[in-house]
Amino acid sequence: MSALTSLLSFVVAIGVLVTVHEFGHYWVARRMGVKVLRFSVGFGRPLLRWVRGADRTEYVISAIPLGGYVKMLDEREGPVAEEEAHRAFNRKSLGARSAVVVAGPLFNFAFALLAYWLVFLTGSTVLRPVVDAPPPHSPAAVAELRAGDEILRVDGEIVRSWEEALFTLLERGLGGKVLALQVESAEGARRELRLPMPDGLLREEGDVLARLGLRPWRPVLAPVFAEVRADTPAAAAGLRAGDRVLAANGEPIADWTALVRYLEARPGGQVRLSLRRDGAAIERQVTLEAVERDGRQVGRLGVIPEVPEGLYDRVRAEVRYGPLEAVSKSARATWQASALTVKVLGRMLIGDASLKNLSGPINIAQYAGESASLGLAPFLKFLAIISISLGILNLLPVPVLDGGHLLYFGIEALRGRPLSEQAQLLGQQIGMALLLMLMALAFYNDIVRLLAG
Repeated sequence: MSALTSLLSFVVAIGVLVTVHEFGHYWVARRMGVKVLRFSVGFGRPLLRWVRGADRTEYVISAIPLGGYVKMLDEREGPVAEEEAHRAFNRKSLGARSAVVVAGPLFNFAFALLAYWLVFLTGSTVLRPVVDAPPPHSPAAVAELRAGDEILRVDGEIVRSWEEALFTLLERGLGGKVLALQVESAEGARRELRLPMPDGLLREEGDVLARLGLRPWRPVLAPVFAEVRADTPAAAAGLRAGDRVLAANGEPIADWTALVRYLEARPGGQVRLSLRRDGAAIERQVTLEAVERDGRQVGRLGVIPEVPEGLYDRVRAEVRYGPLEAVSKSARATWQASALTVKVLGRMLIGDASLKNLSGPINIAQYAGESASLGLAPFLKFLAIISISLGILNLLPVPVLDGGHLLYFGIEALRGRPLSEQAQLLGQQIGMALLLMLMALAFYNDIVRLLAG
């Protein structure tokens, strides 16, 4: 995946989600009788600009695609003609102003509902939650999960993919709970198990499933070549499709994973391969190529494994629902993702989840590129998750965010009058400082991840 793919996917994702968010403000503002002066996607220098409608609203696409805004007629921002004063935002009722502000986040949640609905309606191929043998003493090992077990239910909730399993485990199990699992073995026998969820599961950054000892099942592949690529060490050594590796430098090779690990540990090294070809034992000497991967040198032979037909059928499933069932499924997925995001944010505030879990634009761009390269359904799921995060972030009671405006409106409702402009300005300055610190931390986490490979 190229950096250009990530960048383009990120721009598309942010452009779509910002447009949805700002359109929420714009659409409700117009229906509340507020005059909209400008609708901008992005900040900074305008790249495209056009004017439309009786109000001569200015529509702008700007150079920095990290946000947007809707500028409304407001007496606090400049003089307003008397004949248009009734259309100023500040002249509207408290309920009308609150509706305009909350509309942006609500449109983000509505977009997530639509994205999930499209995914469930059109169908997608998912990885079923079939587990590999768990590491000793891990929570999965304590629960007596075995290689080949498929997780069917988590705390009574049906799960059909690793994604659903992860969300449900985190939604139901944070705080050191013990969750009931229903699993089915490769032979079809069902068992009820108890999975202990460690307290402070999110205090470290990284793979939550791995910390639980839950690893996707990987079928054992024989060390047989299906294809030998041209202009590689394998081709130079005379290796052929159908060759089976018996040993490397005299060390027996049991399966494909063992072969890959042995070769990767010897970049640029010489390896004597003992092979079986057409029933006869032969040997070939190869000099491995050294290639860069995840910031380190690994050895590469230049072959592709032989994969028996239907080997992965048990771990793949096509998930598709009818139009009405897709509505309930999308509502469930949106609620689950929203609740989990709020829980994680809450645990960050009390120190029970690591701030290293925060991601900034760099990491989001990488995920955007990866999901886009996998197809439309994964990209739509990615957009849904980011849209939910954007909606929740904007509802936080921090001045400069939508939630901050709602906080001011709540205080106004209690006091019977708005806060003074000086108090609101001070709140805006504090909110901006908090937001900048949050962005700096997210950028720092992204850079650390990049440097760590």
